[in-house]
Amino acid sequence: MKTILRPALTLLLVLTVITGVIYPLVVTGVAQVAFPAQANGSLIRRDGKLIGSRLIGQPFSAPQYFWSRPSATSPQPYNGLASGGSNLGPTNPALIAAVKARIAALRAADPGNRAPIPVDLVTASGSGLDPDISLAAAYYQAGRVARARGLSVSQVRALIAAHARGGELGVLGDPRINVLELNLALDAMK
Repeated sequence: MKTILRPALTLLLVLTVITGVIYPLVVTGVAQVAFPAQANGSLIRRDGKLIGSRLIGQPFSAPQYFWSRPSATSPQPYNGLASGGSNLGPTNPALIAAVKARIAALRAADPGNRAPIPVDLVTASGSGLDPDISLAAAYYQAGRVARARGLSVSQVRALIAAHARGGELGVLGDPRINVLELNLALDAMK
Protein backbone atom coordinates (compact mmCIF):
# COMPACT_ATOMS: atom_id res chain seq x y z
CA MET A 1 0.00 0.00 0.00
CA LYS A 2 2.89 2.35 0.87
CA THR A 3 4.45 1.78 -2.53
CA ILE A 4 1.29 3.02 -4.25
CA LEU A 5 0.23 5.80 -1.87
CA ARG A 6 3.57 7.60 -1.55
CA PRO A 7 4.14 8.22 -5.31
CA ALA A 8 0.50 9.24 -5.72
CA LEU A 9 0.70 11.82 -2.92
CA THR A 10 4.04 13.08 -4.21
CA LEU A 11 2.63 13.49 -7.70
CA LEU A 12 -0.44 15.27 -6.29
CA LEU A 13 1.77 17.69 -4.36
CA VAL A 14 4.08 18.37 -7.34
CA LEU A 15 1.19 18.94 -9.75
CA THR A 16 -0.60 21.17 -7.23
CA VAL A 17 2.48 23.36 -6.93
CA ILE A 18 3.01 23.48 -10.70
CA THR A 19 -0.60 24.08 -11.75
CA GLY A 20 -1.81 25.94 -8.68
CA VAL A 21 1.14 28.22 -7.96
CA ILE A 22 3.87 28.32 -10.61
CA TYR A 23 1.66 28.36 -13.73
CA PRO A 24 -0.70 31.14 -12.50
CA LEU A 25 2.27 33.27 -11.42
CA VAL A 26 3.97 32.86 -14.82
CA VAL A 27 0.77 33.67 -16.74
CA THR A 28 0.08 36.69 -14.52
CA GLY A 29 3.66 37.94 -14.97
CA VAL A 30 3.56 37.55 -18.75
CA ALA A 31 0.18 39.31 -18.90
CA GLN A 32 1.43 42.20 -16.75
CA VAL A 33 4.41 42.70 -19.07
CA ALA A 34 2.73 42.10 -22.44
CA PHE A 35 -0.79 43.47 -21.79
CA PRO A 36 -0.75 45.60 -18.62
CA ALA A 37 -4.02 47.51 -19.26
CA GLN A 38 -6.00 44.37 -20.06
CA ALA A 39 -4.41 42.37 -17.24
CA ASN A 40 -5.56 45.02 -14.78
CA GLY A 41 -9.18 45.10 -15.91
CA SER A 42 -9.16 47.60 -18.83
CA LEU A 43 -9.82 50.40 -16.37
CA ILE A 44 -10.74 53.92 -17.47
CA ARG A 45 -9.27 56.77 -15.46
CA ARG A 46 -9.87 60.50 -15.84
CA ASP A 47 -7.69 62.98 -13.97
CA GLY A 48 -6.33 60.15 -11.84
CA LYS A 49 -9.81 59.07 -10.77
CA LEU A 50 -11.15 55.61 -11.54
CA ILE A 51 -14.28 55.94 -13.70
CA GLY A 52 -14.99 52.31 -14.58
CA SER A 53 -13.95 49.43 -16.79
CA ARG A 54 -14.36 48.91 -20.51
CA LEU A 55 -15.39 45.34 -19.73
CA ILE A 56 -18.22 45.75 -17.21
CA GLY A 57 -21.40 47.72 -17.84
CA GLN A 58 -22.63 50.45 -15.54
CA PRO A 59 -26.13 51.67 -14.81
CA PHE A 60 -27.09 54.99 -16.38
CA SER A 61 -30.59 56.38 -15.86
CA ALA A 62 -30.29 60.15 -16.37
CA PRO A 63 -31.86 61.32 -19.64
CA GLN A 64 -28.64 63.03 -20.81
CA TYR A 65 -26.81 59.70 -20.90
CA PHE A 66 -27.08 56.64 -23.09
CA TRP A 67 -28.53 53.77 -21.11
CA SER A 68 -26.79 50.43 -20.88
CA ARG A 69 -28.20 47.04 -21.53
CA PRO A 70 -30.19 45.82 -18.50
CA SER A 71 -28.37 43.68 -15.97
CA ALA A 72 -29.72 40.51 -14.40
CA THR A 73 -27.19 40.41 -11.57
CA SER A 74 -28.20 40.83 -7.97
CA PRO A 75 -28.34 42.23 -5.37
CA GLN A 76 -27.36 45.28 -7.48
CA PRO A 77 -27.01 45.67 -11.27
CA TYR A 78 -23.65 45.05 -12.94
CA ASN A 79 -22.34 43.16 -9.93
CA GLY A 80 -19.20 41.41 -11.18
CA LEU A 81 -19.36 38.93 -8.32
CA ALA A 82 -22.81 37.74 -9.38
CA SER A 83 -22.27 37.47 -13.11
CA GLY A 84 -24.94 35.46 -14.85
CA GLY A 85 -28.19 35.73 -16.69
CA SER A 86 -31.62 35.44 -15.22
CA ASN A 87 -32.12 31.99 -16.76
CA LEU A 88 -35.74 32.92 -17.46
CA GLY A 89 -37.17 31.43 -20.63
CA PRO A 90 -38.99 33.53 -23.24
CA THR A 91 -42.42 32.50 -21.94
CA ASN A 92 -41.63 33.03 -18.27
CA PRO A 93 -44.07 35.55 -16.77
CA ALA A 94 -41.29 37.24 -14.75
CA LEU A 95 -39.23 37.88 -17.90
CA ILE A 96 -42.28 39.12 -19.79
CA ALA A 97 -43.12 41.51 -16.94
CA ALA A 98 -39.52 42.77 -16.76
CA VAL A 99 -39.41 43.41 -20.51
CA LYS A 100 -42.76 45.22 -20.41
CA ALA A 101 -41.53 47.41 -17.53
CA ARG A 102 -38.34 48.25 -19.45
CA ILE A 103 -40.35 49.12 -22.56
CA ALA A 104 -42.60 51.36 -20.47
CA ALA A 105 -39.56 53.11 -18.94
CA LEU A 106 -38.03 53.72 -22.37
CA ARG A 107 -41.32 55.07 -23.74
CA ALA A 108 -41.80 57.30 -20.67
CA ALA A 109 -38.27 58.71 -21.02
CA ASP A 110 -38.82 59.57 -24.69
CA PRO A 111 -42.59 59.66 -25.39
CA GLY A 112 -42.19 61.03 -28.92
CA ASN A 113 -39.97 58.17 -30.04
CA ARG A 114 -42.16 55.63 -31.78
CA ALA A 115 -39.32 53.66 -33.36
CA PRO A 116 -39.13 49.96 -32.55
CA ILE A 117 -37.11 49.39 -29.38
CA PRO A 118 -33.98 47.29 -29.99
CA VAL A 119 -34.08 44.04 -28.06
CA ASP A 120 -30.79 44.69 -26.25
CA LEU A 121 -32.37 47.65 -24.42
CA VAL A 122 -34.99 45.42 -22.80
CA THR A 123 -33.17 42.10 -22.25
CA ALA A 124 -30.10 41.32 -20.18
CA SER A 125 -27.06 39.63 -21.65
CA GLY A 126 -25.95 36.15 -20.61
CA SER A 127 -23.44 37.57 -18.14
CA GLY A 128 -25.57 40.50 -16.99
CA LEU A 129 -22.45 42.68 -17.28
CA ASP A 130 -22.40 43.65 -20.96
CA PRO A 131 -20.73 47.07 -21.41
CA ASP A 132 -21.83 47.42 -25.04
CA ILE A 133 -25.09 48.10 -26.83
CA SER A 134 -25.90 47.69 -30.49
CA LEU A 135 -25.71 50.67 -32.81
CA ALA A 136 -29.48 50.40 -33.20
CA ALA A 137 -29.87 50.80 -29.42
CA ALA A 138 -27.57 53.84 -29.44
CA TYR A 139 -29.36 55.47 -32.39
CA TYR A 140 -32.72 54.77 -30.70
CA GLN A 141 -31.60 56.88 -27.72
CA ALA A 142 -29.97 59.68 -29.75
CA GLY A 143 -33.02 61.99 -29.74
CA ARG A 144 -33.52 61.83 -25.98
CA VAL A 145 -29.84 62.42 -25.27
CA ALA A 146 -29.66 65.30 -27.77
CA ARG A 147 -32.67 67.07 -26.24
CA ALA A 148 -31.41 66.59 -22.68
CA ARG A 149 -27.98 68.02 -23.57
CA GLY A 150 -29.15 70.78 -25.91
CA LEU A 151 -27.35 69.21 -28.88
CA SER A 152 -28.60 68.45 -32.35
CA VAL A 153 -29.51 64.87 -33.15
CA SER A 154 -26.96 64.92 -35.97
CA GLN A 155 -24.19 65.81 -33.47
CA VAL A 156 -25.14 62.90 -31.25
CA ARG A 157 -25.45 60.52 -34.20
CA ALA A 158 -21.99 61.60 -35.40
CA LEU A 159 -20.59 60.87 -31.95
CA ILE A 160 -22.17 57.41 -32.06
CA ALA A 161 -20.66 56.74 -35.48
CA ALA A 162 -17.24 57.94 -34.28
CA HIS A 163 -17.25 55.52 -31.31
CA ALA A 164 -18.76 52.50 -33.08
CA ARG A 165 -16.69 49.33 -33.23
CA GLY A 166 -17.09 46.54 -35.73
CA GLY A 167 -17.20 42.86 -34.91
CA GLU A 168 -14.14 41.08 -33.57
CA LEU A 169 -11.49 40.75 -36.27
CA GLY A 170 -13.83 42.79 -38.45
CA VAL A 171 -16.24 39.91 -39.05
CA LEU A 172 -17.33 38.25 -35.81
CA GLY A 173 -20.41 39.75 -34.18
CA ASP A 174 -22.43 42.84 -34.88
CA PRO A 175 -21.17 46.42 -34.68
CA ARG A 176 -21.50 47.80 -31.16
CA ILE A 177 -20.59 50.70 -28.92
CA ASN A 178 -19.25 50.88 -25.38
CA VAL A 179 -21.78 52.85 -23.32
CA LEU A 180 -19.33 54.18 -20.74
CA GLU A 181 -16.90 55.43 -23.37
CA LEU A 182 -19.76 57.03 -25.33
CA ASN A 183 -21.07 58.80 -22.23
CA LEU A 184 -17.59 60.03 -21.34
CA ALA A 185 -17.25 61.41 -24.87
CA LEU A 186 -20.59 63.20 -24.39
CA ASP A 187 -19.35 64.70 -21.14
CA ALA A 188 -16.20 65.90 -22.90
CA MET A 189 -18.29 67.88 -25.42
CA LYS A 190 -18.75 71.47 -24.33
